[in-house]
Formats: sequence, C-alpha cells, structure tokens
Amino acid sequence: MTNHASHQFGPADFNSDSLGEPSHKSPISNRIGFFVPENSRVLIENSAEKIFSICKSGVAPLSFEQAGPREKIYFNPEEINCGIVSCGGLCPGINDVIRSITLTLSRSYGVRNIYGFRYGYQGISNDRHEPYLLTPEFVDGIHEEGGSILCTSRGPREPEEMISVLKHYGVKILFTIGGDGTLSGAYRLGQEIIRQNLDIAVIGIPKTIDNDLLWVERTFGFTTAVDEAWGAITAAHVEASCVWNGVGVVRLMGRESGFIAAHASLAHSDVDFCLIPEVPFSLEGQNGLLKHLQRRLEKSHHAVIVIAEGAGQEFFSMKQKADASGNIIFNDIGIYLCHCIKKYFQEQNIPVGLKYIDPSYLIRSLPANAFDSEFCMVLGQHATHAGMAGKTNLVIGHWNGHFVHVPLPLIAGKRKQLDPDGHTWNRVLEATGQPSFMV
Repeated sequence: MTNHASHQFGPADFNSDSLGEPSHKSPISNRIGFFVPENSRVLIENSAEKIFSICKSGVAPLSFEQAGPREKIYFNPEEINCGIVSCGGLCPGINDVIRSITLTLSRSYGVRNIYGFRYGYQGISNDRHEPYLLTPEFVDGIHEEGGSILCTSRGPREPEEMISVLKHYGVKILFTIGGDGTLSGAYRLGQEIIRQNLDIAVIGIPKTIDNDLLWVERTFGFTTAVDEAWGAITAAHVEASCVWNGVGVVRLMGRESGFIAAHASLAHSDVDFCLIPEVPFSLEGQNGLLKHLQRRLEKSHHAVIVIAEGAGQEFFSMKQKADASGNIIFNDIGIYLCHCIKKYFQEQNIPVGLKYIDPSYLIRSLPANAFDSEFCMVLGQHATHAGMAGKTNLVIGHWNGHFVHVPLPLIAGKRKQLDPDGHTWNRVLEATGQPSFMV
C-alpha cells in the first residue's frame, strides 16, 4: 500500500503528547508483567535491509510509542469523569469499542462517571442531546448489535463550544471514535485545549470501514466488510453463471481506496474484474473494460465485476457535492457501469443477463464479526490505558503486529491508498486474470 514516506519525518513527529508526569500508581498494578515501559517503541520499518541501511547512516530508525497500560498514571480515577463520542458513518464494531472503553474505565480503573455523548459532535455542543451515563450494565450486550448505541452525525463543531460542554460535565478524557473527519475535529479540539492550557486528554480510535487511514495498518470493521462482501460476490457469481452470458456487478465501499474490493476479490476466486480508484480504466476501445468483458464472455459465458464506489468518477461530468463532513458525494459508478454494459452489448447484438448488487448499507449496519470484535476490545483497552496515563492528541493504531500511539497530526486530513505496483494489487491481477491496465 502507498501508506507513508517516512523520510519526510523526524523522530519528534512520532512522539506522543502528554499532559504531564504520571504520579499515581495504577490500580491494576498487581498484574506482574502487564505493564509497558514508557520507552518501549515499535519500529516503523520492518525490513531488515532498510533498518541496516538506516543504522549505517548513523540515524536512529523511526518508531512509534508502544501502546499498553503504564505502571504510573496521570489521572486519579476517583476524581475524573470521561466521555465517549462516535461520529461519521456507521461501521461494524462501534458498539464493541464503546463497550470496551466503558468496561476498562469502570472495572480496571474504577472511574465512576462515563458519559456517552449522543449524535456525534452535535452532542458536545450548545444544542446538545443529554448524554447517557455509561455503566457495565448499560453496555451489556451492545456488541451484539450493529450501528452505534450513541448514534452519530457528520460535521464539525467549534472547539471552544465543545470545551465548554466538556467542562460542564467535568470530562478529563474524551474518546473520539471516527474516521478522517472525526480525527481532524479531534485534532482541532486538542490544539485548542493546549492553547487554553487545560488538563483534558483527547484519544482517538480510528474508524473507517475503507481501511484508508494513513499510518494505521488496519481499522476495525474492515474484516467484517470483506467477509460480508464475499457473500455478495457469491450471489453475483451464482446469478451470472446460471444464465447465458450472465454478468454480475458488485459495487463495494471504497471512496478513495480499493482495499475492500481488492481483498474481497482475493477472498473470492470467481471475480473476473476488480476496479478500484487507484487504477484508472477506460470503458471504450480495444483495451477498454467492455471489450475485455466481451472476450471473457466469449470464453466462459459469464463474468463477475467488483467495483469500488470511488472508481471511475472521471466518467461523470456533473459537479460533485460534499456532505456535512466535507466528504465528496460520489456519483454511482455501479449503476453507470451497468448502463454502459447494457448499451454496449445491445449495440453488438449480444444478449447478456445483467444483475447488479450493492450491499454497502447492509454491511455498514452489521455487528462486527469475531475477528473485528476482538480487535475492537483491544483498541478500547489501549485507548483507555493511554488516556489514564495522560497521553493526548493521539489515536490507537496497529503497526508491525503491535498496538501503538499514533500522533494525531500524522493522521488528520491524510489517507492511504492501495499501491498499484504493490504485492496486493499484483495478487489481484493474478487471481482475476484481468490485464494490468485497461486504458
């Protein structure tokens, strides 16, 4: 994946902010070997060749601070209140994260008041909705449900307004669950907290079903999305293979990155064409998709096409609008592609049986699968440990097999994409048999 260019950064860029020196003994200090030393780091590079080269140059390899519980914590659990908010689109696993943070705060640290701010950043504003008081009993079983028990919304709020609400409820640690827009808002809030010299920590838990956040190898909900996309592709293949010249088109999530489409295509060996935003393609001409589809039908008389929602947006001339979070509202490439396929084969006087499947909102609203649910539990635990230790302006990420503290400035406003020259995309080309370029 095209995830980072580490040469643009120095060691200081990967250090986490802290509110101050931890002075309280952790209430979980009876667990021998459970704590992570403050100087424990996780290397960014995982290639021995690159690490040796860096060391030979006399420069220390870049690294993240390792996540985990600290023996000394900054906040006295008996004296603080905490808050949790979820923003942006729905994603499998939000309730799991809410539940994990609540259980860890209350059971491991003994925090008494945990506020669940409702309807995203709207709930931390002057027109706020009354927050829930989260307890282990309140969150019991919510991980078995899709959506967000706290509900959600899009769009930012002014940091000063949010700080006023946090002060009102005595919140010392705010946990923000969301994607790029949410984390950008968390970063602005954290900067204003620093400017006002306040004792409030902001901890992010990265949420994007597209798995497209920079410096984060994996986000929760992604494996559930791939798992469920597999079922949609199966249905498309069955529909296509049971008629003469059957074509199944599946539109999957992936606004600017094709991770879901690529990994779902790898998981399902019956995909013939995978189309993603990172790899341009044409429809017309001898090397266009339609001609390649015709050749595929001549050979096997059925085909399955998987397309990410952000692919092929250059085919639309209409001006794109943005939602409340500033995200571009993409044109529906799936419906457009189906129209082009029908038109092309009608002109060629070739009958086709076309079926279109778009499972996007079905996937977003599902509960997390077991793999994602476990991942969410650990993310919530590490977020809680970071906040209690006085860490701030960071998100909990997963890097090189470890959970790490990723400073918010590295993530806010940035995205990662699938590398067209990388191993994953080349595996997709090998699995589908499609040409490397269709332009």
